[in-house]
Amino acid sequence: MKKFKKWYCIASVVFATVVLVLTLSMCTTQTAYATSAGSSTKTTSEKKSVPDAAEDVNNGFSIAYNNDGGSLSAPIKILLFLTVITLAPSILIMLTSFTRIIVVLHFLRSAIGTQTSPPNQVLIGLALFLTLFIMSPVFTQINEKAIKPLDAGEITQEEALEIGMEPLREFMFGQTQVKDINLFCEIANVTYEDKEEITNTVLIPAFIISELRQAFIIGFIIYIPFIVIDMVVSSVLMSMGMMMLPPTTISLPFKILLFILADGWDLVIGNLVKTFM
Repeated sequence: MKKFKKWYCIASVVFATVVLVLTLSMCTTQTAYATSAGSSTKTTSEKKSVPDAAEDVNNGFSIAYNNDGGSLSAPIKILLFLTVITLAPSILIMLTSFTRIIVVLHFLRSAIGTQTSPPNQVLIGLALFLTLFIMSPVFTQINEKAIKPLDAGEITQEEALEIGMEPLREFMFGQTQVKDINLFCEIANVTYEDKEEITNTVLIPAFIISELRQAFIIGFIIYIPFIVIDMVVSSVLMSMGMMMLPPTTISLPFKILLFILADGWDLVIGNLVKTFM
């Protein structure tokens, strides 16, 4: 897991650097093109009306709007889009069911006693597809209510962001305990009478805390039958005088056998998914 985190951090830094370089190069190219095109068409009187760089209060930097229509220019849109792509893994992990699923799967692997089986790549892939399965109704609502109207030009970007957050907020409210919300409201020194008054800065950390609590509860329940097997095997080995033989060496095949006979994957995954329904 540490190697995965290390490579994930390195890949994120490299990706962010590439995105920044590409965005700056595109902005520079478009600015140079616009400057050359404008200089060839402007008259002498128009050139005099342009303020000198030394007199410009913006110091040569400004956010351009297309014909004062309220929409951001193309380079800014590209920068925002690439920024969202960079933050997409964090959004997927923190605002969906991914956290609870991956924590429970790691508890399951530790309870059985297999150190690297299933490997981290398999667990993360399984958690990712289970997240897509659980969150598909939410993603469908976001696509129908926010992305498609925005693409058709029926709503603005701010309205699309606000509308798109509503299904996510409803999902998070359904999985968040009231005491966690009250905890962060108390820390932020804010009060609320309706859930609509709860901001995302309060809801998101409360949701994460609730997910971790639920995952640890499920992990404890998973551990119980495997601990019983370890205790029985240890007692048998002690009674036989085989104190030098590690109990895990004997108990591991029995724990795997128990997991297979009980159809463990079906029980764990099925009940884990049902906790979100």
